[in-house]
Parts: sequence; C-alpha cells; structure tokens
Amino acid sequence: MTNKILARKKSLRNKRKLRIRNSIFGIAQKPRVSIFRSNKYLYAQAIDDQNQVTLACVDGKKLQLGNNKENAKEIAKVFAQSLKDKGISSVVFDRNGYLYHGVIAAFADSLRENGIML
Repeated sequence: MTNKILARKKSLRNKRKLRIRNSIFGIAQKPRVSIFRSNKYLYAQAIDDQNQVTLACVDGKKLQLGNNKENAKEIAKVFAQSLKDKGISSVVFDRNGYLYHGVIAAFADSLRENGIML
C-alpha cells in the first residue's frame, strides 16, 4: 500500500477511537477494557479512568500467543480469570478504533463466555 492509503487508514482509525472514547468511561467497579492489536500480538488492559490506574492486563507476547481468533479466545480466557481474581464481573469494552470484527469480536465473545459482562 502507498503511504497515502496508510495515512488515511490511520486517520480513520484515530477518528473512530476518539468518537468511541468520548462516550465511555471506566470506574473501579466497571473498568474500561482497552484492546490493542499489533501485527503479531494482542494486548488488553482494564483501566479505572477515575483514578487513572490499570487494574489488570494481559500480554499476548508473554503468553506466546499470536494475533488470530483462536489465540484471542485464549488471551480473553486468561484475562477474564485475572478480572475475576480482582472481583470484577462487569466491564465497558473499548475497541480502540478497531472494527468489531474478527479478532476483536472473538476476544469480546470469549470474555462473555468466561463470565464477564460487557
């Protein structure tokens, strides 16, 4: 892809990201789950925006799991367990400007399957 096309894709994702972030806010009882997807790995963290702290996080690189649907389900399973250990059962999902499709949707569905309400 040319630089012009890549710049446009990045610009559109940033617009979606800002539009989403204006409408959601995480608190200690219901934190915001922010997801980041690189070309190789998937990362997620539960953030309390009120106190500006990270409550739980998961790193696909440390788990040696890549960025595909099957690995996203495993990462979500580990993340759901760490949220349950902290006493969190309900979260607000921040897709971080990514389209709700593929890996992002698989991650969210797996969180629901493991007892976390979105």
